[in-house]
Amino acid sequence: MILHGIVVGMSGTPAYRVAPGADISDDATIGDGSSVWHLAQVREGAELGEDCIVGRGAYIGSGVRMGRGCKVQNHALVYEPAVLADGVFVGPAAVFTNDHFPRAVNPDLSPKSASDWEPVGVTCETGASIGARAVCVAPVTIGAWAMVAAGATVVKDVPPHALVAGVPARRIAWVGRAGSPLVEAADGTDAWVCPSTGEWYIPDETSGGLQLASSPLADAPRPAALHDPDEQDGIPA
Repeated sequence: MILHGIVVGMSGTPAYRVAPGADISDDATIGDGSSVWHLAQVREGAELGEDCIVGRGAYIGSGVRMGRGCKVQNHALVYEPAVLADGVFVGPAAVFTNDHFPRAVNPDLSPKSASDWEPVGVTCETGASIGARAVCVAPVTIGAWAMVAAGATVVKDVPPHALVAGVPARRIAWVGRAGSPLVEAADGTDAWVCPSTGEWYIPDETSGGLQLASSPLADAPRPAALHDPDEQDGIPA
């Protein structure tokens, strides 16, 4: 039952919020605490976890799966069969494609039908972030806690904790779970440290990215000293 934009569950308590003009299929599943805003469309078979947000004008394709706490911002297009793990952020007007070789028609100019192509999806692992107007060209996987810069075009897998930018997107830095760029540890090892949280990260040979080595500890490697470029030129800071 919908009451003033609130979908009320069987127990009579609010389940999730639907703004006027949103289009949600009866076959979609929306988790408790979620919000679907004006003019957004959630297609049949889509599954949204608890506490998700789908922004104004966003599109969630048929059978798309979203974990808990995902946020899809205004006018983002998430085409099936995309899979978003817990805590994924999709920025405004970002696009997840789903076709290897997009064509409107077959070689004989007959209209393509659902059986004339094989949909492929974008997979976003836990905590990944996709910047505004970024395009992820399926099939690609965005690793856990990775970050895609605004306007980037991703055409190959992004390893965990990588910050990628450009067209095509390339890694320009590493980022921690807080989103801050990591800095090299001062002890000369191949570890990286988050200046915001003190978390320590080390290379993960399996994924080609980084993995969390420990929670902040007093004896964890600290960031290497940062040098002011003006000081190097003999100019007082």
